Amino acid sequence: MFRCVRSGQDMKIIFAMIRKYREDDKDVVVSTWRAASELAHPFLENDFLDEEEGNVRNVYLAFAETWVTEIDGEVVGFIALIDNEIGGLFLNPKYHGQGLGKAMVDIAFVEMGSLKVEVFKDNEIGRRFYDAYGFRGDDEFIHEASGQVTLRLVYPPV
Repeated sequence: MFRCVRSGQDMKIIFAMIRKYREDDKDVVVSTWRAASELAHPFLENDFLDEEEGNVRNVYLAFAETWVTEIDGEVVGFIALIDNEIGGLFLNPKYHGQGLGKAMVDIAFVEMGSLKVEVFKDNEIGRRFYDAYGFRGDDEFIHEASGQVTLRLVYPPV
C-alpha cells in the first residue's frame, strides 16, 4: 500500500510504502526500535534496553503482525500488532513529525478496528502522538520489567 504524506513546514510530499514485514527487514527494524527507544525513553536503563533489543529481535517480531514503512526502498519505521493492540510503533527519529506514524496507525485501524496501546507515562513523545491521534484512557499500572508507570489507551475512545 502506498501512502502520500506531507513533510515538515515546507510541505514537500513524501511517497511512503507501508507493507508487511519480511524476515530480511529484521536488522533495520531492530536498529529503528533502538534509536527511537533511546529518544523516547531516556528514563530507561541501558541494561533494560539491551535486554528488550534481544526480545524484539528474537521474540516479539515472531508473534506480532508487523508492517513496515519504506521511503525510497529504505525501511524507516514499523508498527507491530498483537490482535488489536499496538505492541510497538517506532519510527527512525529522522522521520518524526512527517505523518508516517499516523499513516501506520491508520492502516492498523483499517485492519483491526478499535485499537489499544500501552505507553510509558514518562514517554512524552509517545503520549503526545497518541493524544493527538485521539487515543484516550486513564488506566495506569506498573510495567513489571521496567518498574515504569504505564498508561492503557484506546482508540476510538469509549
